[in-house]
Amino acid sequence: MTDSTGCLDEQLKKRNDLFIVTMVVIIDGREYEDGINILPNDLAQIMKNTSSIPTTSQPSIGTFTELYKKLEQNFDRIVSVHVSGRLSGTVNSSLQAAKLVSIPVHVFDSELISYPMTLILKKLINEVENGSSIEDAFQIARTYRSNHETYVLIGSLEQLHRSGRLSSVKYILGSLLKLKPIISIQKGVLETKEKARSELKAENRIFEWYRAASESIRECCILYGSTPEQAGRWREKILSITPNIKVHIYPLGSAISVHTGAETLGISWFNEK
Repeated sequence: MTDSTGCLDEQLKKRNDLFIVTMVVIIDGREYEDGINILPNDLAQIMKNTSSIPTTSQPSIGTFTELYKKLEQNFDRIVSVHVSGRLSGTVNSSLQAAKLVSIPVHVFDSELISYPMTLILKKLINEVENGSSIEDAFQIARTYRSNHETYVLIGSLEQLHRSGRLSSVKYILGSLLKLKPIISIQKGVLETKEKARSELKAENRIFEWYRAASESIRECCILYGSTPEQAGRWREKILSITPNIKVHIYPLGSAISVHTGAETLGISWFNEK
């Protein structure tokens, strides 16, 4: 199992043993199911036409419990992989629901978002299908997780502030000084890595870090807010540094873009020796 903040590729979409619980996006009192009746493009359009503060809600304990009980009929155990537990209560809902069912449920906190979280999921699937125990697969995934680097240029400081993810002081200073913060994910938490004086300087700094790590990178992810065209130029820069690398391009998803803004752009990779 996973949640809708991840992005399923074509390989995962073909599986009949993979299930998704959806996040809820709330705008003007209306609830939307992430990835079902609201997509990043839809969110960008809705946000242009409202002054309300959008919010999100993780799947409830009841939602998890109901699905777990259904899966008991056909499966021996469940592996549940979710968005960072320090960014969402989804992991906790999953853990609480696991106590209410008889089927064994193994919950893994990816400490990540979007397609990087999906790569953790794929790593676990591969390990289990190749004979690893759940415990061993989790240990391998923890090591893999600890070697990731993720850097994001937030599209809207205002939106991040309105959603409660950025303090008023930092928002005012960032706006007045026209700073472009580079956000990283450290142990599941959004942290300000550096503050650049312009978007170009912030972008150049990110690619300095990418170039420094390039020898240990096998694949990387470009994460965008609402339009994939944003990612095209970054893809070209990545391939100019590492011509043979596999580049994944995926949206952050509506439940994440609510907080970061439509113009958000990020890059993520795992350092593999």
